[in-house]
Amino acid sequence: MSLLLALAMQVGPNPTAGGMAGDELVRDRPPRSDGAAAKDAGLTSAWFESCLQQVDEDPARAHAMAQIRRSETKGADRVLANLCLGTAASRMGLWDDARAAFVAARADTPEDEIRARSRFAALAGSAALAGGDPTGAEELLTLAESEARSAKAATLEAIAATDRARALVALGRGEEALPVLESATTLAPDRSEGWLLKATLLRRLEKLPEAQTAIERAASLAPKDTDVGLEAGVIAVLAGREDAARASWRSVIDLAPGSPAATTARNYLAQLGDTTEAAPPTPPAPQPAPQEQPR
Repeated sequence: MSLLLALAMQVGPNPTAGGMAGDELVRDRPPRSDGAAAKDAGLTSAWFESCLQQVDEDPARAHAMAQIRRSETKGADRVLANLCLGTAASRMGLWDDARAAFVAARADTPEDEIRARSRFAALAGSAALAGGDPTGAEELLTLAESEARSAKAATLEAIAATDRARALVALGRGEEALPVLESATTLAPDRSEGWLLKATLLRRLEKLPEAQTAIERAASLAPKDTDVGLEAGVIAVLAGREDAARASWRSVIDLAPGSPAATTARNYLAQLGDTTEAAPPTPPAPQPAPQEQPR
């Protein structure tokens, strides 16, 4: 099978076919929680900072701490407990728990705190998407976008839009996802993620010149992003520019030689007949020490 055909089969050029495993548009990733939601709500506490630190060290312990804390508190402290609980659950891959915690945090946030409520909805939507529920994710992320727009929070609106585009692709609604990504890149033109996803979707829709423009913008913003390098190579090879594809995939290997992205790049290069990067170099086996001959 040719590489061109293999790539076409892998990514599914027909957008109505839905997302494919491994596609950058639908890849699972943890919700975006780094304390920004608490800042949006104007909240913090020594307990919350300690819980976030515990998430990094022992997420299971942080999860248990947060469950106890939310059962004993109310108001702002309960919001923070749910935020830490959702963050710990997402770190552990407990997507339903994470989603429920972020939804609860939003419910306990005053209605006039629109920006914070938007952030919690976006986190819940991201968890729903990672948990395999793109329908639920789209509903939550649409809500997050609307609230972010009301709060005049352009970057937050762009983040929610980017994830909603992923949900739409996973639902087989790629044509609907394109204007959503157009909005995301307009709202936050310096975020490389939006341009990468836009390039991927345009490539899926077989709009290669537009995909090339988008991936060039992504590369200018994130020249060391291996996902950008992989996508640039796929777009190039589908456009018949094999030398450019080789250069992109070799750059991925140079940037992160031991990464999964580098493995993918080596596989692509091998299918183009380039065996020089087919596998990482294997260190020579240690030689036994010379035996002293008996006298």
